[in-house]
Parts: sequence; structure tokens; C-alpha cells
Amino acid sequence: MIRLVAGGLALVAGAEVLAVVLGARQWVLPAAGLALVVFLLAARLSFDAAQHRSAAEPGADDPAEALRRWRSRTESTIQWADATRGDWDRHLRPRLAREFVLATRQRDPAGLQATGRIVFGDDLWCWVDPNNVVHGRGREPGPGYATLQEILRRMGDI
Repeated sequence: MIRLVAGGLALVAGAEVLAVVLGARQWVLPAAGLALVVFLLAARLSFDAAQHRSAAEPGADDPAEALRRWRSRTESTIQWADATRGDWDRHLRPRLAREFVLATRQRDPAGLQATGRIVFGDDLWCWVDPNNVVHGRGREPGPGYATLQEILRRMGDI
């Protein structure tokens, strides 16, 4: 909007200056009027396009649409559970670790380790622990959907 107004002012001022420089002082008012008409038409078209765009996007804040997007993202994230260890480390471990840290409010790494071992046990904590990313063994199979389901169940009990 600011660019449009600035452009309109520059167009009107430019038309007036051009008429004065060319020595046609009698054309200053018609040139300024023509520049103003062009500016007003551009403004009108800009507003119509903005209204048409907002009408074409029904309910950007629609709760049903937000739920569909969340479900789609969640389903695509869950698919990483049956992938390789590298995919688990790249896609699931950071989310699980972040949610666990937020749920437990642990800032101390030693406290986080201890709490993780208490909540998940040694067998599941190794799949949530943010410090257990193993480089070079990314082609190993991941733990699978059943492990993810058990991790999520235990996180729900926190």
C-alpha cells in the first residue's frame, strides 16, 4: 500500500515536472490530472485483486482446515518410525526429545538423562535421548511403529 501511494505521488509529481521542463505550462494541470487518474485506477485494481484473493481463500483460520493440516503432518511424521535409524534420528528423535524436555522442564543434562531413564527405561530412552544420535550407522533399521507408540504412551503418562 505504501509503495502504491509513493508511486502515485511520484507519478503526479513527475508529470508536473515534465510539463514545466518542456515549457508547456498550460499542460501542467491536465498532465497531473491524467497521472492522478492512472494512480486511482491502479489503486482500485490493487484493492479489487486483494479482495478477490481473500475471498478465494476461505477460512485461513478455519479450525477444520488446521486440524487437517496437523493430521497430515502427523501422519507423515509417523511414517518415519518404520524407516531407517538415520531417518529416526533426523525426523523423530528431535521432536520426541523436544516434547520430553518441555514436559519435564529439565534444563540440566544429567537430570534429563535420569528422568528419561525413569520414565522410559533404558530400552526406550535410547530412542528419545537427544545425545544418542549415531553417525555412520544410519542405514540400520529403526525401532518401528510399536516403539514409537510405546514412547508416546509413556510420554502421555507424564
